[in-house]
Amino acid sequence: MKRITIYDVAKEADVSLATVSRVINDSNVVREDTRLRVQQAIEKLGYKPNAIAQGLALSKTTTISIVMSEKLFAYNAKILNGLMDVAKIYNYNIMFHTTSKGISKMQDVIESIIKSRVDGVILFNDNFSEDEMEVLHEYQIPMVVVGSKLKGQKIGNVGNVYINFERMAYEFVNECFEKGIEDISMVEDKLNLSMMEQLKAGVDRAYAEKGLVFDKYVTYDDSYKSSYTFLSDYYKNHKPSQMVITFRDSQAIALMNACKESGFSIPNDTELVCILNSKYLTMMRPTISTYNIPEYDLGAVAMRLLTKMLVDDESVKQNKDIEISFSKMFRETTKGAINLDGVR
Repeated sequence: MKRITIYDVAKEADVSLATVSRVINDSNVVREDTRLRVQQAIEKLGYKPNAIAQGLALSKTTTISIVMSEKLFAYNAKILNGLMDVAKIYNYNIMFHTTSKGISKMQDVIESIIKSRVDGVILFNDNFSEDEMEVLHEYQIPMVVVGSKLKGQKIGNVGNVYINFERMAYEFVNECFEKGIEDISMVEDKLNLSMMEQLKAGVDRAYAEKGLVFDKYVTYDDSYKSSYTFLSDYYKNHKPSQMVITFRDSQAIALMNACKESGFSIPNDTELVCILNSKYLTMMRPTISTYNIPEYDLGAVAMRLLTKMLVDDESVKQNKDIEISFSKMFRETTKGAINLDGVR
């Protein structure tokens, strides 16, 4: 028998998740006709609100939930270290929730978080809709989104510790323009669509200010099992741009190999920058240009912000958004760059 969830009730009553949550928690901000419709849906479907979840605001567990995509675990190791170190200082227990495409659904994560009675949540991804986050808000659960800023969120108990990827891309493209480079392409990373959206917004803005249109956002469908397979095919029929931007190390390495196989040289025929730094970028020849993002600090600051939110610290009541700075580490895949690692 299918387990009835808050999602099913919202669909049956044709209301938002937050509205169902408000009815369950007996909020007085719901119109009477809407309340009646939700209650009828609850009775019709036989939905049983969790009693523990309803009493969540009345107790503390000194437990914080961390939610992240299983595919991104390896890329978030340093951020996790920062989170865990600060959590230990404040004697918080950590509960992990991982999401996997087709296996662990977001609605299950939402219900698990609520039933676990955690004090706060750290989100590594933006797979939560604003409606879903408002449900957590109804249960008075403070949240911090780490890594990228959650676009458009208006919920008061959500903090952001983030890298301004839009500004990064905007400044980089303008630097390229100053060097006479206008032919720029960017390879989409399907594991980080929110960050890709921000990067593209920065590129679009820089092009628009110059009276140009950015039209080389390189994407591919699921028929390709890897970015290497796609890029190998792509560069058989396309000349690489003067400058190519990738997000992850695996994409950058795939692009280097695909270009080499098609007879193109880096950095002579095309230059390459990878946004996320990793140890593998210095192992390649040529070494790959990147950005230095203080990942440990992202985690440590995010956990520190959450601990302040949990005790209603005055210093974070007015501003829960913290931008972390970044710096360039341009190596041999960009012309004229200084190799900061001393590797030749």
